[in-house]
Amino acid sequence: MCRSIKRLRTYDEPATVQEFDEAALQFVRKISGFRKPAAKNEAAFNRAVEEISVVSQRLLAELQVPARPASKAG
Repeated sequence: MCRSIKRLRTYDEPATVQEFDEAALQFVRKISGFRKPAAKNEAAFNRAVEEISVVSQRLLAELQVPARPASKAG
């Protein structure tokens, strides 16, 4: 898929809204084939980015994942 989309579900700290927006933008660029859409397509392009960002945030908020594995000392 898109190698430039970074994994947003991590144990260290939650992703920011900006990180979700950036990942959504990369996804929409990939599937649409447009880096920057023409003016007539800009509203649809931007709406898709916004909706994908929101849905992605909801997905990670609702996922039930195991707790981070305990680190093994020495």
